[in-house]
Amino acid sequence: MGIVGNLSPDELHSFNSQGYFVIESFASAEDIDAMRKRMDQLLHDFDCSATASIFSTKNQQQSTDNYFYESVEKISFFFEEKAFGNDGELQQPKELSINKVGHALHELDPVFKGFSYSEKVSSLFSSLGYKRPIIIQSMYIFKQPGIGGEVVPHQDNSFLYTEPPTCTGLWLALEDATITNGCLWAIPGSQKNGLVRRFIRGEGGVTFDRPSPEYDQKDFVPIEVKAGSLVVIHGDLIHQSFENQSSKSRHAYSLHVVDTDGCKWAQDNWIRRKVEPEPLYVSSSDLKFNL
Repeated sequence: MGIVGNLSPDELHSFNSQGYFVIESFASAEDIDAMRKRMDQLLHDFDCSATASIFSTKNQQQSTDNYFYESVEKISFFFEEKAFGNDGELQQPKELSINKVGHALHELDPVFKGFSYSEKVSSLFSSLGYKRPIIIQSMYIFKQPGIGGEVVPHQDNSFLYTEPPTCTGLWLALEDATITNGCLWAIPGSQKNGLVRRFIRGEGGVTFDRPSPEYDQKDFVPIEVKAGSLVVIHGDLIHQSFENQSSKSRHAYSLHVVDTDGCKWAQDNWIRRKVEPEPLYVSSSDLKFNL
């Protein structure tokens, strides 16, 4: 398949020097409307009495259960930490209680698959030098008003490790993301220091292989973007977002992509798939990639 790269020299320079860059108007108003309406329908159809899985980056080892593990090849729903009262009941409608939906929207839902496998996404990864990229996970993130949870400082390569590391994150704003409603923050250039720690799955569950370093919040810069903007994130970039204490949500659609040509998926990653993902494209030697 002939894929032509679409990134400018300035964008590539920013990615290599800062660890991220922003493409404004990457998604059209029609793209955004289609994804938001589709998620409204998925939420409407979701029976919240069947599961109450909570997602938290503060207590990730405790919040990782079989429902989470099995979500790699499903469309699964995860609640905010603060969604439930002391009585165990939701304090607001389910539509305002979900933290995220993941992790196979890009494979199983036609609307999200259409965007995820679009030529503009493939062209971006061609520019970054990927030979046989696969989307390893997708997430629709709500950042609910008032209760949208904090995402602690982290690197994507910690969770989605290949040898050598190849993870790149795409973070698409479906609503304006501001300091007020919980936009991304990053430490520019931090990817140059390499991977700090890994999130490993063993027989007893998941754990980090070492404690998190202490970060100086003065080193972080906000990445405020308009709806439709795409933030491209190096796998070793330190980034985070704060709790949304505003009255406005901050919806986003996120993809994480790794290469499968010339690298190896770590068998102790938390994701263990039964079916090999379909690549975005194949541009050279097609090496077998076992998940």
